[in-house]
Amino acid sequence: MAARNLGSITARPPASTKGAEADAATASAFLQSAVGGEHVPKRRRAKFHKLNVAEVRPLTDDAVEVTFDVPDELAADYAYLPGQYVAIRATIEGKELRRSYSLCRPPAPPAAGSGTSISVAIKRDLGGRFSTWANSQLAAGDVLDVMSPEGTFTSGLEALDGKHIVGIAAGSGITPLMALAHTVLARSDTARFTLVYTNRSTRDVMFLEELAELKDRYPARLALHHVLSREQRTAPLLSGRIDAEKLQKMLETLIHPETVDEWFLCGPFELVQLARDTLAAASVPTKHVRYELFTTDTADRVEGEHGRPVVVQRGEPTVAIEFNLDGVTSSVESPVSANESILNAALRVRSDVPFACAGGVCGTCRARVVEGSVNMTENYALEPEELERGYVLTCQSHPKSDRVVVDYDV
Repeated sequence: MAARNLGSITARPPASTKGAEADAATASAFLQSAVGGEHVPKRRRAKFHKLNVAEVRPLTDDAVEVTFDVPDELAADYAYLPGQYVAIRATIEGKELRRSYSLCRPPAPPAAGSGTSISVAIKRDLGGRFSTWANSQLAAGDVLDVMSPEGTFTSGLEALDGKHIVGIAAGSGITPLMALAHTVLARSDTARFTLVYTNRSTRDVMFLEELAELKDRYPARLALHHVLSREQRTAPLLSGRIDAEKLQKMLETLIHPETVDEWFLCGPFELVQLARDTLAAASVPTKHVRYELFTTDTADRVEGEHGRPVVVQRGEPTVAIEFNLDGVTSSVESPVSANESILNAALRVRSDVPFACAGGVCGTCRARVVEGSVNMTENYALEPEELERGYVLTCQSHPKSDRVVVDYDV
């Protein structure tokens, strides 16, 4: 994807973190459902709703945590699993922009009389229009369109007793791992979590105090390794940029792969791919390695709600594209010469077609091919079993047959 600015979503933890363990019994049933228990409600397709901004809290010089109030009537829509994300839509300087931000804090039952809130952490990206606007202008009282939670960066948490979970994150990649670490440690007294978190300097570490408090709460079960690329640390292994040699040494000294049950990787493409390759070389089964990307090498992006303009010339060969969305079937003709994506073509006739990153990362535009065939350029969101069942990312899918039918509702 061009630039997936994933941040954090959150229902805030109790104000007194030191007393959180006293609430463990109360939260036990909720946490069970939050990681795939039998009480998880069946999800509908994610949709946008208008939510009020309750607070904008600075995290670092270049990152803020944005908290949204969720009305009681939408509480079920915004129940989420640790590691999921939401898409946010805003009109900035007359142009509609959409960005996806990860759920960063653990799911929690509503506090008595206080309703529900969710939060996202947004880190300013160089040249990023949305993130710059959010860090400099977004304020409490503003209203934004927020999509209900999505994402599959949640697997492997069904049975945690005795398990060792490892997260590797860079920068704002910490956001989904915050929710995962909280949930793993709170749900099982015997589960362990190891976090390798890399940043340029201490000033750039998001949730620095929260991570320290989590370490204080679970000193024996949380291993926290801060790696700083531009700040010298006492241990050479934790200083400098993480490259193949450094990561290999970490696997030999800090984290032994044979002791790990599940791996969660989140950050820029280069780090995630390095970690995947290193773990594969260490014979770690790919089914136990989950990853979420923030950036990829492509710069293409669909912006706005209408897609890239395409003109169909008389007599020009076209592809018939049909799609089902919210029980309504729509169709559009796409010129073969335009080589446009299914998403772009669909947006030309319906502005409510779901998408966020438009770069093959977030999975919001996921649909199933019912008829015809497509070529999918990139895929960083769908699991192999989803591909086998015919699911594609419509932002990356281009027709290969004269007629293509996709279903967003399945």
